Amino acid sequence: PGTGTLNRASRKSNDRLDPMTKSNVESFELDHRLVKAPYVRVAKRERLSDDVETIKYDLRFCQPNEEHLEMPTVHSIEHMMANFMRDYTDKLIGFAPMGCQTGFYAITYNMEQDELLHALENGLNDILNATEVPAANERQCGWGASHCLEGAQAAAREYLAHKDEWLEVMA
Repeated sequence: PGTGTLNRASRKSNDRLDPMTKSNVESFELDHRLVKAPYVRVAKRERLSDDVETIKYDLRFCQPNEEHLEMPTVHSIEHMMANFMRDYTDKLIGFAPMGCQTGFYAITYNMEQDELLHALENGLNDILNATEVPAANERQCGWGASHCLEGAQAAAREYLAHKDEWLEVMA
């Protein structure tokens, strides 16, 4: 404590997890070979108190290990959805990209699936109508030049085209 170093598990950095070993990361327990993107799924629920529950949603845009979104597209969707979804709900804590660039996590509190789907659909439609990416500048963003409105609009259009399949997670 106080040394500025991180505490790490006893596993060495180059050790690989046995595929059959349980992980403490929920998404590592999902067999990515068996899902069918695009989809929306509850990734985790955590009760914080009697009246507050956080719910993390997996919003998968691309088929894992087959396709991914380009980083400027990911970055623009993140900015726009973090902004636009809040026009439809006050229960969104955060909207964050997956490192694999295949989707996003919507972290919410007390936001059940119907309300999430409503905010998601409306936010995506707002992307289609956008003329610029909010806060895509050096003052408000750590990499203001790395955005692609057209890519975000194409991804939103594709995701919305499969809206009737969003709740079908497994192939």
